[in-house]
Amino acid sequence: MAFSLNKVMLIGNLGNDAETRFTTNNLSVTSFSVATTNSYKGKDGNWVNETTWHNVVSFNLPDFYKESLKKGKKFYVEGRIQKRDYTDKEGVKRYVTEVISEKLIPLEGREAGGGESAGDKSGFSAGEPDTASQGVDDDLPF
Repeated sequence: MAFSLNKVMLIGNLGNDAETRFTTNNLSVTSFSVATTNSYKGKDGNWVNETTWHNVVSFNLPDFYKESLKKGKKFYVEGRIQKRDYTDKEGVKRYVTEVISEKLIPLEGREAGGGESAGDKSGFSAGEPDTASQGVDDDLPF
């Protein structure tokens, strides 16, 4: 029996506000990008920052979470990599690599002004897109 693992863990800032669409089966699909930065010393001895953008897709997020996914916010994203292809409007075949999120945790505290936000130290664990069992993960270590 062959074993495999497809697991991604990212900490980064959102590059855009999340966008939500609905499938024909009324499944909520929320997408956004997350930037991660790797630093290393270049040949000249100076530090170089290399940013990588990751496309993230989440299924059936609660509304309060969708509202907290704003440009610049820092999040922990855990999920799996998925590759897919599609044909665009001009008939050109396009290839996409995405992170299908299974867990999202905001890494910033409450908004200034004391308002309630999704910035609490709780996260959202998503099930597979076709399941209805999703909720807040209360067993986080912080």
